[in-house]
Amino acid sequence: MQLIILLLPIAAIFLMFRSQKKRQAQAQQMQSAMEPGSAVRTIGGMYAQVKSINDSTVELEIAPGVVAHFAKSAIAAVIDSQEYDEIINGRPEEDESVELADAESIEEIDSIEADSVEDAREQESISLAKADGDKPAAK
Repeated sequence: MQLIILLLPIAAIFLMFRSQKKRQAQAQQMQSAMEPGSAVRTIGGMYAQVKSINDSTVELEIAPGVVAHFAKSAIAAVIDSQEYDEIINGRPEEDESVELADAESIEEIDSIEADSVEDAREQESISLAKADGDKPAAK
């Protein structure tokens, strides 16, 4: 029984250190994958392209002609160029054509709904006046 009480905390500590080492190895691998021209996301959620890499810092172009220096540890992820283009420039062109078709069908549905609402209003008018027999509820 005493052996279990002694081994349980040691096993928990071992598992914590192991997961921390895995995270450090992933961060190191991600930082080594960075190269000039690759797209990145910072820990603050800013998307940019890598201009140059120094020993402990990275120069990121956050807008055309605007370069900022960040610590390598401030880079959360290296993303592929297609994903970067979709985020920065909006949706890809094939999505835009689908979006236009959807907008046209939505306009058709809206016009049909408006016509049916107008027809319903013409058929039935509701009076909000109180009837003679209606009395307020007693307290």
